[in-house]
Amino acid sequence: MILGIDSSAISAGCALMDSDGRIIAEQFLNTKHTHSQTLLPMVESMLKCAGVKVSDLDAAAVTVGPGSFTGLRIGVSTVKGMCYGAGKKCVGISSLEAIAYNFTGTDGTIVCCMDARCGQVYNAIFRSEGGIITRQCADRAVRLEELAQELSGMSGRIILAGDGAELAHNSTGEKYELAPYILRYQRGSGVCYAAQGKELIDPAALMPSYLRLPQAERERLAREGKPVTE
Repeated sequence: MILGIDSSAISAGCALMDSDGRIIAEQFLNTKHTHSQTLLPMVESMLKCAGVKVSDLDAAAVTVGPGSFTGLRIGVSTVKGMCYGAGKKCVGISSLEAIAYNFTGTDGTIVCCMDARCGQVYNAIFRSEGGIITRQCADRAVRLEELAQELSGMSGRIILAGDGAELAHNSTGEKYELAPYILRYQRGSGVCYAAQGKELIDPAALMPSYLRLPQAERERLAREGKPVTE
């Protein structure tokens, strides 16, 4: 049984997948409450309602980035604490890949976008066909105009998803399909699906993957005249 957790962006979610690959429980929140307030109580509530203990789990999966620096740390810390205490393995999942797994029932190109501010989105592109999700590029931070140019060279059904989907939708002249709200954001179930077949690691090795430095650090380097790398 796999526990999937996401707190990488504005929404938060968790889910349980059984040994047959079925989602047997899931919770999702998209409120103004902080993840530090909601994530652990949500996970504990779901486990209690499902009659599952942490000791019953085979592993836990969590989104490790890209995304909100604070949200990622909360999710990773939550999974580390649970796995340390129960002696369980874990696995880190790309936040963008978790979004893509919402579309296993839809054929097309899935353009996953998360708001990275400063005219950028965190982005990865996936192909969904026959229930199989195939990655087309690595996770990256890309300017909206650069993404629009790249998409202009693609054909077929193109679906924009993630909390940066509307930004991409507007920047591309609303040419492409905007994912419905229920599929647009990371969900615990997507984390579970993405975790299938991935190598499990010790919780000590689980780390966030930010893609770029926090804004405060970028500003400090700029003040000091040092190069700022993404």
